[in-house]
Amino acid sequence: MNQRFYSLDVFRGATVAFMILVNNPGTWSAIFGPLKHAPWHGCTPTDLVFPFFLFAVGNAIAFVLPKLEKMGQAAAVAKIVKRGVLIFLIGLLLNWFPFVRWEDGQLVGKSFHDLRIFGVLQRIALAYTFAALIIFFFKTRGAFYMAALLLLGYWVITAMAGDPADPYSLEGFWGTHLDRALLGENHLYKGEGVAFDPEGLASTIPSIAQVIFGFLVGDYIRMKGLGFGGKVSDGTSDTTRGDTGGLVANLFVAGVVLWLAGMAWGLIFPINKKIWTSSYTLYTCGLATIVLATLIQLIEYRGWKGGWSRFFDVFGKNPLFIYVLSGLIPKSLALIRIPNGTNAEGEPKFTNPLGWFYEYVCKPISEKPETGSLIYAVTFVVFLWAIAWWMNNKKIYVRV
Repeated sequence: MNQRFYSLDVFRGATVAFMILVNNPGTWSAIFGPLKHAPWHGCTPTDLVFPFFLFAVGNAIAFVLPKLEKMGQAAAVAKIVKRGVLIFLIGLLLNWFPFVRWEDGQLVGKSFHDLRIFGVLQRIALAYTFAALIIFFFKTRGAFYMAALLLLGYWVITAMAGDPADPYSLEGFWGTHLDRALLGENHLYKGEGVAFDPEGLASTIPSIAQVIFGFLVGDYIRMKGLGFGGKVSDGTSDTTRGDTGGLVANLFVAGVVLWLAGMAWGLIFPINKKIWTSSYTLYTCGLATIVLATLIQLIEYRGWKGGWSRFFDVFGKNPLFIYVLSGLIPKSLALIRIPNGTNAEGEPKFTNPLGWFYEYVCKPISEKPETGSLIYAVTFVVFLWAIAWWMNNKKIYVRV
């Protein structure tokens, strides 16, 4: 029986929607606290978005694994690696796009010399590829042990290879120096004021475990779902039944255990997204499991679906495409220059269509700049939702 939990689509779609929301404020200088990343140690709601997406990637692997196993080893490995390479290249090109920039009033080509190599899509590509290969070859039990080994090994290496004075600081973290040595500072993210990449090589290790945990939860859902009578909700049927197999209760308990384990581990290995600590992995996997269990209870068993679930569902139908589009649109429109007064030296200033929309439409709505910035972000999400809805309505699905 071909089963699909509609709640998984809603979970993935909601994650994509919130990724777009936090990545596209009207201005980075005015953002409400929960929509900011933690400065270093700690975890805000925004810090949950990316690990939730990797967790959803693992969920998806659970449902395609049977097809991969039927393909045979060579074909399955080729398919996994090909998909990982394509996603990585898309991320690299997105970093480079639009390949030109304004300089001294002219458009000039953007050099590869200072191109950032890593990024969100690159992290997804690497984590997916290695996690999928581990799952394919080691199966469910072996994948669990490999995830545990990755998290424990990362903790030991980080504690021993980093600066003994503070191995969990930006400059004390061993991954900072690894990336600088292998890639060079020009190819790293500079958002922290120095060359440091939050999606670097070292911190990819625990993110692989993040995907594996997502797979374990997804596999449990898939196997448990087979024991129920009737048809699993696909977003159009109206099947409602009780949780006779204890699926939700077991997921909720597992989520709480992972969450508490992450909290406890965080006392000695601080919860930190930017170096993706092992405690952060368990903490966010636990919360993701709790949220997913709640959605399954509400949607699959209580039938609480409607406009709110359909809003997020369409994002989940084309997740990577919509995410890429959320980067392409602002970068493309940034090339359009609109005169916007002069600076202190009397030189002309310019804005772009999205900048103009924020400055003259969203910002004046409230005296609080954070409110205008949020209104802009929500408007951008709704705009992309309209595209995602149209694509879903036309049955257009972009697969990588």
